[in-house]
Amino acid sequence: MSRTTTPSTLALDGRTALVTGATRGLGLAIARKLCACGCDVVLNYGSSEADAERALESLAGLKGTATAIRADLRDQQAMPELLKTVRQQFGRLDVLVHNAATFSPMAGQSVDLGVLHQDLAISLEPLLSAAALLPELMGRQGRVVAVSSTGAHRVVPGYVSLGVAKAALESLVRYLAVELAEHGIVVNAVSTAKLDKGPGTVNARAAAVLAERTPGGRLTVPADVADVVALLCADEAAWLRGQVVTADGGLSLRA
Repeated sequence: MSRTTTPSTLALDGRTALVTGATRGLGLAIARKLCACGCDVVLNYGSSEADAERALESLAGLKGTATAIRADLRDQQAMPELLKTVRQQFGRLDVLVHNAATFSPMAGQSVDLGVLHQDLAISLEPLLSAAALLPELMGRQGRVVAVSSTGAHRVVPGYVSLGVAKAALESLVRYLAVELAEHGIVVNAVSTAKLDKGPGTVNARAAAVLAERTPGGRLTVPADVADVVALLCADEAAWLRGQVVTADGGLSLRA
């Protein structure tokens, strides 16, 4: 389902933002919103050059600028190297949005431990390896936003691996919010339920049922989540610390 959009009025002009997993889906929607708000956005991607090219083309003409940098975050050295590149090209980083994730469907009674560890690693290690580098790179007005899921708290069939990973990510957000506060860096998370991604939405039948249950009248789309990410980056959101803001149109309020 599409959504009526209005021009952005958030003032994020001139800020440098890095979005992980940014060339498709929700990551691209977040990059688009930040770019429309005036950010110079770095789109991190893992492998597909074609996706990166299409993403950059889709952001052309917006208020800010867009640059794509390849870095496979499954490599423990990838995030430090990515931040080093950002510093070389832009001099600083103002916003870090950690969106990259891997989803491996499985049930709790038939877990592939190796795959589970991979899903945990991609959710946690980029922020863990970035944490010590952010104070110098960001200065005292930095923003870190992690993308989580309501599956961190609610049981979703086949979602145990990513659900556990997102629950751990939310815990990490709270720890980093406290530890980085003395450096002026604000850390929060945005959580959402199943997204309507248009014709390619997985399990369209389930999506239709969830849309009917959503108090907002429709299923959440990537742009809804991107709007909340941008709000958390605004100066007025500075007193929100270590919070998980749920952007799901009220779906999680239903029993």
